[in-house]
Amino acid sequence: MRLKIIIPLLILIFSAAGVQAGMLGDFLKGMAPPTGATSDAQTTASGLKEALTVGAGNAVGLLSQQNGYFENQMVKILMPKQVQKVADVLSKIGYQPQVDEFILSMNRAAEAAAPRAKEIFIDAIKQMTFDDAVKILKGDQTAATQYLKSKTYNTLAEAFKPTISSTMNNYGVTRQYDQLIGTYTRAFPVLGLESLDLDRYVTTKALDGVFYMIGEEEKQIRTNPAARVTELLKTVFGK
Repeated sequence: MRLKIIIPLLILIFSAAGVQAGMLGDFLKGMAPPTGATSDAQTTASGLKEALTVGAGNAVGLLSQQNGYFENQMVKILMPKQVQKVADVLSKIGYQPQVDEFILSMNRAAEAAAPRAKEIFIDAIKQMTFDDAVKILKGDQTAATQYLKSKTYNTLAEAFKPTISSTMNNYGVTRQYDQLIGTYTRAFPVLGLESLDLDRYVTTKALDGVFYMIGEEEKQIRTNPAARVTELLKTVFGK
């Protein structure tokens, strides 16, 4: 019976990717149980089509909205630790608005990049095999999230970075950063600062946010009856 728990985990993954019902066909070819599989395995596969229609409330959609990062304290991108001292000092001498604008612009860049995850997740999920699903079942509370991360992280980083770089340029993030650092070094010329790749920093934090949100959804589906918002979820976990 435990095999049936795979269904809601796959709901989670497809919800995070924003999968549409019309994309089910190609995926189901790869997810078909092996010949001679148990009735539970057959039930899991046959129930998958219905499960995959669930798309509301997905992590990528939430993060893609304006303030999806900025107003979510769990994934909000904060000042890089390398320059947190700079921000603290500048805030005390009248530059808090500039610090706030810099933080906002980093989050706007992440929100602009988040939609790029959708197709990449879909491609990875299409390659998921029935054996992969069984391994996810045997894993911990974020096994599905970790599977998705292992299959997509590098590709996502490559896809996110150009969008983040472009958005940061539009918002003048680098210019704002240089101005803040320039103000600080003029006031405290003897203090050195670590170099910082802003594009890489924001890209890394944006991806951290994506996988955090998916992980939280997975834990809810596994443990919280209130998170089982469809009849299928209620049926699977009610047994």
